[in-house]
Amino acid sequence: MPPAKVSPRPSWTFLSNHAYVLLCLADDANVRLRDVAQRVGITERAVQSIVADLTHEGVVSATRVGRRNHYEVDSSVHLRHALESHRTVRDLVRLLRPR
Repeated sequence: MPPAKVSPRPSWTFLSNHAYVLLCLADDANVRLRDVAQRVGITERAVQSIVADLTHEGVVSATRVGRRNHYEVDSSVHLRHALESHRTVRDLVRLLRPR
C-alpha cells in the first residue's frame, strides 16, 4: 500500500493568527501558550507577542495562578477593522465556536 499523501500547509487562511490565538484562549482559559503555539502552528514567541497585543487592546487579561496564567477574554470588545467594527469578540467566538 502506498504511503498516505500529506497535504502541504496552505499558503494563506481566512483568519489571522491573532484570531486563532484568541479562539484558543476563549476555549480554555488555562491553556499553556506552548500548547496554543502547537495548535496554531506558530512559535511560542509569536503567541506571546499576540497575547501582548490582545492584552494591550484590552481583549485579554492574564492573571497568575500558581505557576500558570489564567486568561480572561473580554467578549464585549468591538472588532478593530472598519468592516466589522459593529461586531464584538463575542460575535466572532460564537460564529467560529458555536456551543
